[in-house]
Amino acid sequence: MSPLPQDLRTPQNYADMILGASPPTHVVLAVLAIFSILSLWVILAKVRRFRSVRREGDEFLARLDRVNSLGEASEAVLTLPESPYTRLFRAGLNFFAELNPGGLGGSTHATGLSLTQLEALRLVMDKVEAEEVDELGHGLTWLAIIGSVSPLLGLMGTVIGIMNTFLGITTSASTNISAVAPGVAEALITTVAGLSVAIPSVIAYNHFASRLNLVLGELEGFASEFIGTLAKERHV
Repeated sequence: MSPLPQDLRTPQNYADMILGASPPTHVVLAVLAIFSILSLWVILAKVRRFRSVRREGDEFLARLDRVNSLGEASEAVLTLPESPYTRLFRAGLNFFAELNPGGLGGSTHATGLSLTQLEALRLVMDKVEAEEVDELGHGLTWLAIIGSVSPLLGLMGTVIGIMNTFLGITTSASTNISAVAPGVAEALITTVAGLSVAIPSVIAYNHFASRLNLVLGELEGFASEFIGTLAKERHV
């Protein structure tokens, strides 16, 4: 019996499967490797960012728990570093000061906000909330794309590999299992690679999406509490 062609010889390990694969399979694996690096970079960046936001939020809320009025809260927040919470608070406070000059200082000339002004204040705070959530969510789209596209790329590489295997079988005129198995095993490498890239990306995306919803809920709750405090202090 004549020896099998080079592409149908039995690979000894995973490295042999990858090195002995066809050029299209190498292209698919290279793209998946790039996706894997990008996914890891986004995951690490978001882990650090959300940890930082969590610390900033805890410190911000702890400061507000120790004050009794918006005036005191404004002074307490001045020393805090920039964060989604402080930016939302300052945006609301600055807009209130523009609508009602001297209101926080207890000026006798200050008047309460009308319903129209209160609605405008709420819209301003909603806009800041949306901007902060968009900033925190930057990069999560890539995780969603990688998580959905990687398995498809892996499947495409597998289909290409199996096609090449069948072509090789036709060329060698051999149909025994020793001729088919190596090529199929090499073809399945891309499926494994695609799933290996997609699974962590999908898990990370769902985790960060839940954290993002948590931050959004806290921002919305604080905005409502801010307006409630205005009403309690008779600024409305």
